Amino acid sequence: MIELLLTGSDVDPRVRTAAERAAVWLERRDPRATAVRARVLRAFLDEGIAESDLAGTTGYGYDDAARERYESLLARVLRAQRVLARLSIVSGTHAIVAGLDALVPSGAMLLAANGAPYDTLRHAIATAPYALVTRGVRYAEVPRTPAGETDLAALTETARRERPAVVFVQRSRGYAVRRSLSIAAIGAIASAVHAACRETIVFVDNCYGELVEEREPLEVGADVIAGSLIKNLGGGLAPGGAYVAGRADLVERIAARVFAPGIGAGLGPTLGFGRALVQGLFYGPLVVAEALRGLDFAAALFAELGFGVDPEPGAERTDIVQAIRLGSPERLIAFARGLQLALPVNARFAPEPGPVPGYVDPVIMSSGSFVSGATIELSCDAPLRAPFEVYLQGGVTAEHSALGAMLAATAVLRA
Repeated sequence: MIELLLTGSDVDPRVRTAAERAAVWLERRDPRATAVRARVLRAFLDEGIAESDLAGTTGYGYDDAARERYESLLARVLRAQRVLARLSIVSGTHAIVAGLDALVPSGAMLLAANGAPYDTLRHAIATAPYALVTRGVRYAEVPRTPAGETDLAALTETARRERPAVVFVQRSRGYAVRRSLSIAAIGAIASAVHAACRETIVFVDNCYGELVEEREPLEVGADVIAGSLIKNLGGGLAPGGAYVAGRADLVERIAARVFAPGIGAGLGPTLGFGRALVQGLFYGPLVVAEALRGLDFAAALFAELGFGVDPEPGAERTDIVQAIRLGSPERLIAFARGLQLALPVNARFAPEPGPVPGYVDPVIMSSGSFVSGATIELSCDAPLRAPFEVYLQGGVTAEHSALGAMLAATAVLRA
């Protein structure tokens, strides 16, 4: 397989040798994948979609059958009372900030459960013009333990003392040197928070984690979750959008904030993309399983070459992100440029680090997807700051991820 993938590619002999040893991970199948596929299949069968349901609307989008079916499907998959999934919510960050803005009154506290959230979200909460704190939201973070874990004792004490309106939980690692959270870990956080302050809302950023484990955060005590439709749930087909899901009363409050009080979730056209949204969800479990296989190969390849990786190959994964510690800005840039050579769109361009709104440090990104920003299709990004980790994401097929990893590794070694 490695020889077939490398036909016509200029790859360092050290990478070829390491890839032959890492290739065993391309044959691995995550044992949880069957349960995830069964969940999505059952949702489709229970929903009973008709072809006529896939027709969309324009304009205001009143009575959009595709939207209503899609949100009902997502509710079944995510085990939510209610889902708001719209093309007009343009990103996971947009969904999260709208949700927090709706659920945290002025003067109340928003508490981050596991350290600082990812850069752009923290900026939106605390430092940007018109950030949540500028309208009187009190904001605090519970630092992670020295091992990078959630400090449940400190979280419990803070929640009991401050009685926050919302405790925010970030599932994926973001740009932090920490592991993404498992569903069991999210359940422990939710239990601790609700025991300390029953009325506190537990809000989980579910980006990069959907369809990876057999359960979703709402099944272990989270009240609201949010994420992007062009990552795991989009299956490489969804053209845009994001979602919030959870308790019906909370989602209705968020809908009133996103649209208008009194209108709420009653409008929002799918603009003819309902078929892509629904079909992307059907393919989602297969794409996520492929991404996990490809990331295991990438982890094994770079571990063979002497680089630190997290998760390690074969470790239980909780999202579709692989961290690789490269140790220098030159290697970060080389990795992104090497990966770009394998991407189906814009492969002839060379990524350059530069300023990105919401980030303090320059960021380099490698992306060449059919849906712009759809990290499920294979991409990487990294801030140019110590310890110079790159974050490899997604991969619609494991073989594509493997080729990208080998070209990136060659570029890194030659740097």
